[in-house]
Amino acid sequence: MSGKSNPSIVVVIPCYQETARILNVIKAIGKEINRIIVIDDACPDGTGALVKEKCTDKRVEVLIHESNTGVGGATMSGYKRAIEEGAEIIVKIDGDGQMDPTLISDLIAPLLDGLADYTKGNRFYNLDGLSDMPRVRIFGNLMLSFASKVSSGYWNIFDPTNGFTAIHIDAARRLPFEKIDSGFFFESDMLFRLNMMRGVVVDIPMPARYGDEESSLKIRNVILSFAIRHYVNAVKRVFYNYFIRDFGIASIELVLGKLLLLFGVLYGTLSWGESAQTGIPATAGTVILAALPIILGSQMLMAFLNFDTKNVPSKPLNSRAP
Repeated sequence: MSGKSNPSIVVVIPCYQETARILNVIKAIGKEINRIIVIDDACPDGTGALVKEKCTDKRVEVLIHESNTGVGGATMSGYKRAIEEGAEIIVKIDGDGQMDPTLISDLIAPLLDGLADYTKGNRFYNLDGLSDMPRVRIFGNLMLSFASKVSSGYWNIFDPTNGFTAIHIDAARRLPFEKIDSGFFFESDMLFRLNMMRGVVVDIPMPARYGDEESSLKIRNVILSFAIRHYVNAVKRVFYNYFIRDFGIASIELVLGKLLLLFGVLYGTLSWGESAQTGIPATAGTVILAALPIILGSQMLMAFLNFDTKNVPSKPLNSRAP
């Protein structure tokens, strides 16, 4: 493991009904980890009580929520506690056994080297293990990944719902804890918040590992709410980055591109409707007047998109940055 000094590394494990696997997950966590915080998110099966009774690892601390807050809420509780403990790096893994704790050293390496503020797993980097992933999850992740790229501005990462993550304290302290989504949208919302801070995010390849566990995240149940939230975050991100924080050529391209495209579409539609009613074909000038704004507007929007894909944060907030 690299690094300028021995950092304090804390693992946060949000749990909901994980009595069958949580002890094995804790057992697999290496000695390089200083503290392990298990958050029982009002588990009906008493996951937290089981850990307190059966786990003899002195690094483990159990937090028990009286009411369920969701995976995001439980993770934020763990983050806050880790910050109080003086953590330099906070790792988040799930209690369902899908994440290999032996990969933690790979996950935190860019943070220790000062190359990133936040790292996350990517199950799609190596294609060999994808055969074990259910097809519906592959399709759902493809859709969610593109939507997340648009809303977060991190066009260089994939697998946004991956919960195997690590964050450096310099970024964690700046998080707006009260604003981050507490449910299944948590991971995607974290990326949006990190972009607002201009934090550097890096993907870490990891295998897709599935057992007999059943995911609580059902794509069909969240697709509408996710779409709405991604749209809202995309609008916020673009407005803040291109009209509040800065205003340049890309901002002008976005505004003019939308106006020209809207004019061309509306004018063309009205002209087509008038021709259909009167039976008189539209003149060449009318066609050009409708087509030209559409072409110019589309080109300007493509230019803006090209700029946005290259405007990914590249200078870490990380105090270890070289």
